[in-house]
Amino acid sequence: MKIVPGISIAPPWSLPPATLILDSNDVHVWRAALEEPTQSIDRFFSTLSADERLRASRFHFQIDREYFIATHGILRSILGLYLNLAPESLSFSYSSHGKPALSFEPGARAIRFNISHSHGVALFAITRGREVGIDLEFLRRDLETEQIAKRFFSRHENSTLGALPAVVRKQAFFLCWTRKEAYIKARGEGLSLPLDQFDVSLLPGEPAALLSTRPDPDEAHRWSLRELTPDADYAAAIAVQGCDWSLSCWRWPRMQSAQAHR
Repeated sequence: MKIVPGISIAPPWSLPPATLILDSNDVHVWRAALEEPTQSIDRFFSTLSADERLRASRFHFQIDREYFIATHGILRSILGLYLNLAPESLSFSYSSHGKPALSFEPGARAIRFNISHSHGVALFAITRGREVGIDLEFLRRDLETEQIAKRFFSRHENSTLGALPAVVRKQAFFLCWTRKEAYIKARGEGLSLPLDQFDVSLLPGEPAALLSTRPDPDEAHRWSLRELTPDADYAAAIAVQGCDWSLSCWRWPRMQSAQAHR
């Protein structure tokens, strides 16, 4: 199954410019392949904190351990480009629900970020002064989507999903899931915000949107969603605080290229 792009999707993925400018109305998303050569994995590992290294050591399979190292190493490298700091010098704090933030970037214009990875690909969302959430899912054909939808989706979403032709129902499920997860992650409240307490668009071909929120109907107007297209076999979405922002999508270069921007 491949995602058919919808309306108002993200711009094409380009190599980043030599100088990165991130204003309050800019949203940058980076796409990276996590299968890095051993030399790059070792370099990324050297930039991680003691806590991150400990978390990496807990993975049973080498591929999962290397994906973790690459994800967090690339995140540090990307943030370092914006801050003009060495990746290993960055430190993070975490909310009560586990959402990470730069520990030394307080204030309204602080850089915010969010990450998601699936099946060897990672997405990194970067903003300034705006809460952001991003979600990426590999389109698994073996997933029992109907049971998951009945358990987690809203009544409106389940009704819309059930009325679709079977041929597009699984695609619609992943569009819905990634949009809901992106919003949850942007809010930073984890599953303390029930997934059935808000509705998102899910029809293939229609723009991503937060349709309604409960119990506060005005909350839906404080956020905007966009569909992302990292690859044909993935679904992805980004949720951003506010509506007056523009999106740029960058391809993460290999380690040698990334260092050239430093």
